[in-house]
Amino acid sequence: MHRKLLVLLSPLLFLGCSFDDLPDFIIPANVDYDQEMRLLVEDISVYAKGIDRDFIVVPQNGIELITTNTQTNGPVDNTYVNSTDGIAQEAVFFGQDGKVDQPTSETESDRLQAYLDLAKEEGREILVTDFANTEPNIDESYKENEKAGYLSFAADSLNLNDIPPHPKEPVNVNSNNIDKLEDVKNFLNITNPSLSNTRQDFVDKLSETDYDLLIIDFFFTDGEPYTEEQIKQLKVKSNGSRRLLMAYVDIGMAQSDRYYWESYWPTNPPAWLLDEVPNEPGNYYVEYWKAGWQDIIYGNNDSYIFMIADAGFDGAYMDGIDVFEYFDSLETEEEE
Repeated sequence: MHRKLLVLLSPLLFLGCSFDDLPDFIIPANVDYDQEMRLLVEDISVYAKGIDRDFIVVPQNGIELITTNTQTNGPVDNTYVNSTDGIAQEAVFFGQDGKVDQPTSETESDRLQAYLDLAKEEGREILVTDFANTEPNIDESYKENEKAGYLSFAADSLNLNDIPPHPKEPVNVNSNNIDKLEDVKNFLNITNPSLSNTRQDFVDKLSETDYDLLIIDFFFTDGEPYTEEQIKQLKVKSNGSRRLLMAYVDIGMAQSDRYYWESYWPTNPPAWLLDEVPNEPGNYYVEYWKAGWQDIIYGNNDSYIFMIADAGFDGAYMDGIDVFEYFDSLETEEEE
């Protein structure tokens, strides 16, 4: 059973406690988890665009937030949607429930498209990462996404750690200079650089491609960020034209291998840090509506978003949006 923190409890209560010592608490009262995630994305957008007005904000998954009631027939939440430049979603046509190369069910695909089309009608770019590793399914993924009017990438592994060998060139490859998200015709989502021995090896490998947009982690596997010269190199396609570079950041979960993680947290966690995610070692639920966590993500010169913008990335590709569903489910369990 997952522990639930009482929002009014003083952090002093937890001093000297470990995660294993914590009792089960009442779910935080009067928290609208859906709206709190919308507000977090909106606030990040305002902050980032205050640093760079052209900074690109793309939340991934949790697309139910597009409507005010999280239902496909609900009205669009314009404040939320307008705070973004694009909306990203995984497994619209292939890869539902992490099953690589398996078609997403028609029911689920239609449900996801209903939300995405609402955002598309509001002028947002739609970025889909499907998961397929056989050539016919890869081709089908690109075909279906193009038919729907979505930008897409067919990853051959859930690890997002390589450049798929098929197709040999990016779909809709071009020699155009890419200066904004609406110019993008294709993208590469490769947030795990573990197959490269060094940062420069990884940078060189990506530099040999002609993708219009690269989505990478802000850090290499050693925890070090990329240098100014490496970022400049990444922002040029093999054909010499400009492209966009976005940094992956999880705003809904804490990760123990990130720069902000403190070694004492397992025995003395901050008040906003909750349980480790089942079957995902090193990933922890957070009360993302609390100032302590938000200070890590944005709003100051030590924050994640500031570092991304300051380093020269064109935008943030924000994951962990759908964690609100976890808190909604706890509330439902409590009611039952």
